[in-house]
Amino acid sequence: MRILLLGEYSNLHATLAEGLRRLGHEVLVVSDGTYIYGYKRDISLSRQGTGIWSAVRYLWKLLITLPRLRGFDVVQLINPDCFALKAERQFTLYRYLRKHNKVMILGSFGNDWQWVECGLNRKLFRYGDFNVGDHLRTCAYTQQVIKEWLHSTKGELSRYIADDCDAIVTCLYEYQAIYQDDYPDKTLFIPLPIVPKDIDPDTLERTSPYPVRFFLGIKRILMEFKGTDIFYDALQRIKADYPDKCEVTVVEDLPFSEYEKRMNGQDFILDQAYSYTPAMNALEAMSKGVVCIGGGEPENYDIIGETELHPIINILPDRENVYQALADIISHPEQITRLKKESIEYIKRHHDYLKVAHQYEELYQKLLSGASR
Repeated sequence: MRILLLGEYSNLHATLAEGLRRLGHEVLVVSDGTYIYGYKRDISLSRQGTGIWSAVRYLWKLLITLPRLRGFDVVQLINPDCFALKAERQFTLYRYLRKHNKVMILGSFGNDWQWVECGLNRKLFRYGDFNVGDHLRTCAYTQQVIKEWLHSTKGELSRYIADDCDAIVTCLYEYQAIYQDDYPDKTLFIPLPIVPKDIDPDTLERTSPYPVRFFLGIKRILMEFKGTDIFYDALQRIKADYPDKCEVTVVEDLPFSEYEKRMNGQDFILDQAYSYTPAMNALEAMSKGVVCIGGGEPENYDIIGETELHPIINILPDRENVYQALADIISHPEQITRLKKESIEYIKRHHDYLKVAHQYEELYQKLLSGASR
């Protein structure tokens, strides 16, 4: 198959492309690399700035790229908003892709109209990006996302593509819970793809219980939205209370390659305080034996059918709750090696990029067989 993966979030499409190529498919990844994070892509479509000349340069690059985006068996969008253009112009681009390719798939991998509308009005989750219990969150980025998607042309684009596409792939329990109600016949959950690491289990054995190494990566614009501020405050407190028993590493807005280097060798990563589930950054860390402190709710294990391995330290988006989780870890360092080994096995069992690529391959083949009839 010829497969076009359009757009990028947290190395998802780049990793999936590796798996699909290993299965013998021809894959083209077109994205902006998520700007400073520099994820791999075959064609770079990035826009520098918001002024008129940056728009002209971007449009010119897009126009000369469009002929290369034709003739694919499958086109998969990372999001309804996958070009650095106003939504009004993206309707035309989507229709162009629909006309000149066979199958269109929408990825439910981030913010879109359905995610925002559900978070505000249906409140399916005990906590999340838009609510904690019955209380709506008011941080600046939350309000920005609401304004961007809920009553706008971008929201119309999101609904149009969801209605028109051939399938919707979700990557987390939360996204599946939203889309399966509105689009039950074309929504499919497929786990996130991670390349397993060849790690000698003996290297995970600890020669001494301390220090316990905690790692936190900050995306400044998302700090309050993703609960990184909660993690940061709890880490500062734990560092003050247990100065001889822990080490805290905090990095901010690093390219992915540098971020990986700083993460390697850590014991724990704190990621996504408002999520039920671990996302790409946490899963990549887990593949290296770095234990995730974040989203490990029962719904996460249920959707992947896991009844034995529960290596994630689940927390609530609450400073005291996170602090107590950190303090418990420091009080019981004997469990760290087990959790590190279970984290590696968890990735191999559920997120191996070749297993995930096989699931995508099965979906693509099913859709193509239907399209050919």
